[in-house]
Amino acid sequence: MNELFQNVAENALYVLSFLLIIAALFVFALFLEKAARKKNNIEGPVFTTRKIAMIGMFSAIAMVLHLFNFPLPFAPGFYKLDFSELPILVGAFAFGPAAGVMMEFVKIVLKLFVKGTSTAFVGDLANFVIGCSMILPASAIYAFHKSKKMAVTACVVGTLILTVFGTAFNAVYLLPAFSKLYSLPLESLLEMGSKVNPLVKDGSIISFVAACVAPLNLIKGATVSIVTLLVYKPLSPLIKAGHDLDKGGK
Repeated sequence: MNELFQNVAENALYVLSFLLIIAALFVFALFLEKAARKKNNIEGPVFTTRKIAMIGMFSAIAMVLHLFNFPLPFAPGFYKLDFSELPILVGAFAFGPAAGVMMEFVKIVLKLFVKGTSTAFVGDLANFVIGCSMILPASAIYAFHKSKKMAVTACVVGTLILTVFGTAFNAVYLLPAFSKLYSLPLESLLEMGSKVNPLVKDGSIISFVAACVAPLNLIKGATVSIVTLLVYKPLSPLIKAGHDLDKGGK
């Protein structure tokens, strides 16, 4: 715990920028949710006591899944796959995009208290932002029209945005940030990719993210989407029982 607070103090400016990004995404998600509620003639508070409790439960499940990550053979070992977005997408389908962003944030906070940070919050910010790149558009699409067809569309769009944004975010921000954080030349990180994946050519960051990062994000998005589509309908009555926001929802 003391180590976490020390990291926060040492990286106060970065943590502040992190919090501003979280606030901006939450405000945007809340705007989308209110627009969807207006379209669907849903009244009542956006957040209820039960909804907040469910957000906490789904966030805790997501945090546990986040800890059980594992590497894939086509990417360097510092890239790991986890399925923490699965309970968050299920919860966001039930409770809306604002809840989805909140669950992503609470997941990261819980992980920091349990495990701390080994990347001076760089990896934690990346996980939050990339997770939101799938959860936010998918849950927003579904919030406007709750049907099986729209759920499939939402998952496809969310997976595509996750893959494209996550890949670009790694190339533009994450890899240079890790290079600076660990005082490693960017070329050394790219070389790690070429050693495990022959499609990474000539130290090219484009070939690195295309061959290592894009498939990882696509696998994650597709798996989370398929499982969500299989389990959401059976779980929906239990998740939304007694929730006034979801009366008449599908």
